[in-house]
Amino acid sequence: MITVLLGAVAIGLVLGLLGSGGSILTVPVLVYLAHEPDKVAIAESLAIVGGIALVGAVPYARRKQVDWHSVLYFGVPGIVGTYAGAAAARWVPGAVQLALFAVVMMLAAVPMLRGGKGADEDALPRKRQALWKVAGEGLAVGVLTGLVGVGGGFLIVPALVLLGGLPMRLAVGTSLLIIAAKSAAGFWKYTDVLAEVGQQVDWSLIGLFTAVGIGGSFLGSAFSQRVPQAHLKRGFAVFLVVMGGFILVREGPKALRGGDEVVAVPTATRSLPDDDPLILHPSSTRSDDTP
Repeated sequence: MITVLLGAVAIGLVLGLLGSGGSILTVPVLVYLAHEPDKVAIAESLAIVGGIALVGAVPYARRKQVDWHSVLYFGVPGIVGTYAGAAAARWVPGAVQLALFAVVMMLAAVPMLRGGKGADEDALPRKRQALWKVAGEGLAVGVLTGLVGVGGGFLIVPALVLLGGLPMRLAVGTSLLIIAAKSAAGFWKYTDVLAEVGQQVDWSLIGLFTAVGIGGSFLGSAFSQRVPQAHLKRGFAVFLVVMGGFILVREGPKALRGGDEVVAVPTATRSLPDDDPLILHPSSTRSDDTP
């Protein structure tokens, strides 16, 4: 349990220190520390990330640092894409989803390792690109969110700056609100997907991770002004590469075999022979049930 709590704190700290990236830790922590099934972990990740992002978006909204135009043209396609990605997840084996997640982790590390300065927070707004480009990017990021359970802040913020023409500070606040909306849509659909295979999320675990993650994000934000961002990003990038490699080694062979998943069939629709050992007939008794 201690390791699970430490994982939840790490998610919040990364969010507070870097402004994004914490969500990319959520699925591995849930799968390998909390031992949640892969699809359940992805669904729970969406709920946790969405809750943390929503709380984080409130201060930005109060300071009027949310661009509602971008929320509409980037966020709405993102919501549609996330819902579609979550719906498609029913046909994608969990091992394939985790392998894809590992690839996303490693790709996210590339710009951090390059050490680019990124967008200047005080830079003037860039020229806004065509709306279809903004909407297309939102849709693509949304599908990825629905499939692998990442909030996508590391993709949304650059897209809002480069395509949406937003200054960095406005892009961060807008991104948090978009992440919250997309995550809610994906989680809503995942509840249906899980119900079809007889699984459900652990609400107590979601509540614990969300609360601890929010606390960790405030703590990380307080320390962010004292730690060089360049060093943080490079260190986190190395961690992403190592963790992504670990997941690929663990899940890659299963993904190549098609996932090796046994899809649960709801009990009401299962047809088992009378002599199936799983059936307990009225006339039978179990010795371990006898006082």
